[in-house]
Amino acid sequence: MDFTERVVAQWAERRPDLDVSPVLVLGRVQRIAAALTAASDTTLAPEGLTRGEFDLLTALRRAGRPLRPSEITTVTSASGAAITKRLDRLTRDGLVERTGSDRDRRVVLVTLTPAGEELVDRLFAPHVAQEAAVLDGLTPAEVAELERLLAHLLHVVDPQTY
Repeated sequence: MDFTERVVAQWAERRPDLDVSPVLVLGRVQRIAAALTAASDTTLAPEGLTRGEFDLLTALRRAGRPLRPSEITTVTSASGAAITKRLDRLTRDGLVERTGSDRDRRVVLVTLTPAGEELVDRLFAPHVAQEAAVLDGLTPAEVAELERLLAHLLHVVDPQTY
């Protein structure tokens, strides 16, 4: 019996009138996400980065162009305040630059510095390998089914994702 099953069993004893079976899926999803974030943070800590900062840097690298802070908020699903805090730190560390737009001085654009691009390029392949190792115990068919089910669930939870 795993942790989530114990939680459901405990609720069944305390509140037998409630169907807490969604915890069997969603509780596990939350625990998996927390475990992956913790593992990522452990791997990134020697580089002085958090998972959130790495997500911001990789969003800029993927885009291949400067992004407005609001665009970074959208693609990382982090709050505007979190993005501002991360940008302040990454700017101080010389990994990103904020510049004004030539067309509209109210617009701030964020770009990776050469040091930021080098850092992302160096860390991204091991990061993907670490994530791939998590799925090693599943067959290709199981991975495909999990991808399909999670995509469907994400669409239910966040229809704007599509």
